[in-house]
Amino acid sequence: MPVDYGPHGSSLRDLPRLRRTRRRRSSSWDRTGGNDDRVTLRPGETATLLDVAGAGVVTHLWVTVAASRSLRNPRAKVDDLLRRLTLRAWWDGEEHPSVAVPLGDFFGVGHGRTTNFVSLPLQMSPEDGKAFNCWFAMPFGSGARMEITSEVDDADVLVYFYVDHEELDALDDDIGRFHVQWRRQLTSGVRPGRSNAAYQFHGTNLTGADNYTILEAEGHGHYVGCVLNIQNRRRTRRWNWYGEGDDMIFIDGDVWPPTLHGTGTEDYVNTAWCPTQTYSAPYHGVTLAGGKNWRGPVSLYRFHIEDPVVFERSIRVSIEHGHANRRSDDWSSVAYWYQAEPHRPFDLAPVKDRLPNQ
Repeated sequence: MPVDYGPHGSSLRDLPRLRRTRRRRSSSWDRTGGNDDRVTLRPGETATLLDVAGAGVVTHLWVTVAASRSLRNPRAKVDDLLRRLTLRAWWDGEEHPSVAVPLGDFFGVGHGRTTNFVSLPLQMSPEDGKAFNCWFAMPFGSGARMEITSEVDDADVLVYFYVDHEELDALDDDIGRFHVQWRRQLTSGVRPGRSNAAYQFHGTNLTGADNYTILEAEGHGHYVGCVLNIQNRRRTRRWNWYGEGDDMIFIDGDVWPPTLHGTGTEDYVNTAWCPTQTYSAPYHGVTLAGGKNWRGPVSLYRFHIEDPVVFERSIRVSIEHGHANRRSDDWSSVAYWYQAEPHRPFDLAPVKDRLPNQ
């Protein structure tokens, strides 16, 4: 019997099932036997985290980074570091990356920030959330390449990493490839009037055309979640809630209404009543709550692990920026999905368009 992806999962109940895969690791260990267990990236340089041939699956990714000028004070803030470092991955010799995302955003928190949080597929761990972990399975049939590139222009960056993977003899035909895309938009809404309630709650949206787009993909696959980041651009003492935007997921050519229509930003991420508290759970959370009157950066996540959104031909995952798209804020997002190749090509915006506005 050939060794392939196999009829097993990774649950506690399934762990007793004996496997015949071959466990492997690519890491930044010091090849001299010393303690310099890292890769040093000078401005513009790229580190290869993984470059293997054959079939397999990445099972775990751990990364931590630091700019050289902050080493004597590990708590020091290095502006924009996690938006200037990028993660890309290619499966099976493809031309266009299937993963293209700022490093920090990939691991679940936006705005170039870190904070301790726990979800099922992604975690930021102590100290201060600077240890990044991913357990999304990343299968490949004939090879895999994963890279981090530095666009930090005034410091060297130290990268420590593990890429744990399993070698397989073959990959089943029905196994999709892992994809991750980052997007950003300065949304355009309406001018606030005298009535704050009217600005926040009035108006209608019966097309979804002006929604913020989290993902637009073509082919057969399933959407498995996102990270949403909002920076409030409105400066006012009046109630300044960024939410109320309905999630709308258009599947396989939906026009109107979408197949999946939700009821509000906080509802989509499984919270309620304009959350002001940080919280993390296996499938949803608020890692950055925004501070007083939601003025500071917000970061949220929702993972469709038990409820993936399947599409046969196409999908557009979208959400209103404020009720009826009335708010003008700074939105960015990371979408995670699996699909059969080829995928609709995408890549990252230039570094100047990724830097956080804080």
